[in-house]
Amino acid sequence: MRPDTMHAVLLTGHGGLEKLDYRTDVLIPQPKPGELLIQIAAAGINNTDINTRIGWYSKAVNEGTDTGGATGFDSVDDDDASWSGTPLTFPRIQGADVCGYIVAVGDGVSDARIGERVLVRNMLRTYVDFRPYECWTIGSECDGGFAQFVVAPARETHRVDCDWTDAELASIPCAYSTAENMLHRAGVGAERVLISGASGGVGSAAVQLAKRRGAEVIALSSVAKAEEVRALGADQVLDRNVDLVAELGTGSIDVVIDLVAGEQWPSFLDVLRRGGRYATAGAIAGPIAQIDVRTLYLKDLTLMGCTFQEDEVFANLISYIEAGEIRPVVAKTYPLRDIAQAQEDFLVKKHTGKLVLIPPEVSS
Repeated sequence: MRPDTMHAVLLTGHGGLEKLDYRTDVLIPQPKPGELLIQIAAAGINNTDINTRIGWYSKAVNEGTDTGGATGFDSVDDDDASWSGTPLTFPRIQGADVCGYIVAVGDGVSDARIGERVLVRNMLRTYVDFRPYECWTIGSECDGGFAQFVVAPARETHRVDCDWTDAELASIPCAYSTAENMLHRAGVGAERVLISGASGGVGSAAVQLAKRRGAEVIALSSVAKAEEVRALGADQVLDRNVDLVAELGTGSIDVVIDLVAGEQWPSFLDVLRRGGRYATAGAIAGPIAQIDVRTLYLKDLTLMGCTFQEDEVFANLISYIEAGEIRPVVAKTYPLRDIAQAQEDFLVKKHTGKLVLIPPEVSS
């Protein structure tokens, strides 16, 4: 018999790590029609979790994520501090990555789904009636994975059959869908691709997924992590602070997959060939960059911002997992109660791959 309450981490407002409140008396949610109740086995940590906590999406913030990742920012405007532009409601259970087991279903959902091991699509479309370019991030616009239980739309909860650990599966939803979405939108094939932030969760996913598409991958990373990034499949690994034009040459890259932005950003356009494509889904080094518009139009470049995901992106990831075509790297796991330490370690970025939280077992 399930208890009435669960362990969960409540985000009580925008700010530093002190806004994460680990509780043992949070009511277990109940699935509405079309929803499932999932007992969470593991939940990965992502930049978006930290960005949401500190209010980094607010246009009042100009610094990189790391600047306020532990302490928050003084300049946050709560009215525009979510990625969707809609103010968050608190308390909120964060966690964009959900791996777990279906334990109950709402009206209209078959009981046969109980017991399935599942991943929840992190960019939910059900709650916005599948309108184009609209979606909710689980753990932002609705409660997510930093708990023992979560509800999710049945339509966007995918059964997964594989021999991976729960921690490995929990590394997939946010990081891998973000990476696959950029590659999908940019139409990456057997061409030369430059990937920034290649040792992080999204970057390491992008390396594997680009190689799966037949690309030649040039990865940017710290020198200390170069061998680990090569092991992911990168053909060449460059120091993240290198002079890209001097090292690679002007017009030498077909596609740039960027998660960093910051001061180096103009050089990404310089190394793109004529007709090249640039895709971004992050700006951890800083969201403000300068552009010489002449470079953009004289080289016929295409610049793509990538948040919204077409339905096939997540479905494709499930097929890659079940076909054994990808495998995530789990750097470390932590008990859910140690979320503050896990996020501090995430911000230091000494790891390659994913950090994953494990909730306590449910006592009956």
